[in-house]
Amino acid sequence: MLGRMDGHRPPEEVLSHHDRMLAGEPYRSDDPELVEAHLRARCLSERFNRAGVDQSVLRGSILGELLGSFGAGSEIRPPFYCDYGSNLRMGTDCFVNFGLVALDAALITVGDDVQIGPQVQLLTPTHPTDPDLRRAKWEAAEPISIGDNVWLGGGCIVLPGVAIGEDTVVGAGTVVTTSLPAGVVAVGNPARIVRSIR
Repeated sequence: MLGRMDGHRPPEEVLSHHDRMLAGEPYRSDDPELVEAHLRARCLSERFNRAGVDQSVLRGSILGELLGSFGAGSEIRPPFYCDYGSNLRMGTDCFVNFGLVALDAALITVGDDVQIGPQVQLLTPTHPTDPDLRRAKWEAAEPISIGDNVWLGGGCIVLPGVAIGEDTVVGAGTVVTTSLPAGVVAVGNPARIVRSIR
């Protein structure tokens, strides 16, 4: 996506910046509609993060309001941070440990039975390398897809446009720069497949 914007001025606006963002086109995050959506997400996530350990019902209710979907039996431990929340879809029976950062400018889809370790980052936004476009605050985003029964180890980072196949294990501290197939173990920076688990 970086190269897609470099050397080209963003086209005349036809779609709203919100629609451009979801379509993977260059957009400006300081657009008033996006600023309002981000503020809503910040308010809800702050409420979620302040809820006491004995307030699991309240936390679940907040996540139901914040996220695009939140499957039955899933749990996210605070603190949790997101850009919009509405572009994060989480399946059933997932467990997310402390400190997830989900920058959901594009859709983030998490399957069923996924385990996400502490301090994981799911990052969909991209920025142009062209300094003039970057100074003008243009950016873009690419979706992330996490398949069923994936385990993301603590501190791993998943970059824009990555899909991770079902049953795959991503080791702690791994930086996933390209998509991974189903049923493998991947580690390192950048992630490399070390073995199959099927």
